[in-house]
Amino acid sequence: MTTTRRQFLTHASALSALAAMGIPDSAQPLHASQSASEPEHPGHPAATLRAAGVAHGILVGCAVKVRLLRDTPEYAALVREQAGILVEENAMKFARLRPSPTTYFFDDADYLVQFAEANKMKVRGHNFVWCRELPQWFEGYVTKANAEQVLVEHIEHVAGRYAGKIHSWDVVNEAINLEDGLPDGMRNLPWQKLLPGYLDIAYRTTRRVDPKALLVYNDYGIEGEDEGSRKKRIAVMQLLKGMQKRGVPLDGVGIQSHLSAGPKHVYGPGLQAFIAEAHQMGLKILLTEMDVNDHDLPADIPARDASVADTYARYLQTALGHSPLEAVLTWGITDRYTWLNSDQSRSDKLPERCLPFDADLQPTPAFAAMVQALRATSKS
Repeated sequence: MTTTRRQFLTHASALSALAAMGIPDSAQPLHASQSASEPEHPGHPAATLRAAGVAHGILVGCAVKVRLLRDTPEYAALVREQAGILVEENAMKFARLRPSPTTYFFDDADYLVQFAEANKMKVRGHNFVWCRELPQWFEGYVTKANAEQVLVEHIEHVAGRYAGKIHSWDVVNEAINLEDGLPDGMRNLPWQKLLPGYLDIAYRTTRRVDPKALLVYNDYGIEGEDEGSRKKRIAVMQLLKGMQKRGVPLDGVGIQSHLSAGPKHVYGPGLQAFIAEAHQMGLKILLTEMDVNDHDLPADIPARDASVADTYARYLQTALGHSPLEAVLTWGITDRYTWLNSDQSRSDKLPERCLPFDADLQPTPAFAAMVQALRATSKS
């Protein structure tokens, strides 16, 4: 691949940041598990996100796409270098696993688990219950009379297949939506309409079927210092406390951490207080889907990269400040395949620069910021 001046300068900026931290550069492959036939990444720093996390007792990894692990060797090699824990973006969601009410499709999920096992990685399961990613057959087939049976059987089949192989399940994803106007801020999703007790049923079933996995509640929009984030934090905390009061098995809370760069986006005391309170309740804290949207920033690449890196640094310093984290995962590893280029794209249509590796699979200043923040974390 021919290196452009822009690519050279961006890569040089990342390596300069690493050098300032005392982290050497290396042209050698980073893990013994990487075979000689797999592409190396000349110029990649010897430090990795995975190693930086291990040194401080934090699992660090990313969301992946199985089709890329299968078909794109350089992508698979980068994931092997950098990740200690994986989650598939879509392969374990209800619609992807259930082509019909009576059949399951496990090929992609099986591949993920096998890839992780071969590379000594952990796996997160995402997710059993969500307002989206329901199959077309769901409406019309699932009724109030059979909703509990459908949910329980789904969890039994899926969690049972991977029992003992999953680090943590996002049992329920995004159950809170204040705008829906339901009591306690609950989202008016199909499961809520058909089976109001779905949340307790889902967690109790998962614990029964896969007792070794951490059971996590996962949500977004609770990170910022704005009023919307504050109100949602309160609602999510009430949900978590209510689950504990009812004896629902719950081990952790996933803070998605879809962030935005720029001066109007602030992450600080509210997030720290939420993490501290959850930790005091005995819950593990996971940053489950971290990326930094640069859509509010000017087109200039060095300026964008600096702001994105600063957002990663400040956010991780805040999240890591007082309570230990179980895991940190970015939603993707390379800008080449980020969802932000389609779902929340820039108005000028320039590609996002939101992840620790750019579209050419080279480390960005965000990578250096993440490594530095992890290195600064004290073991607990």
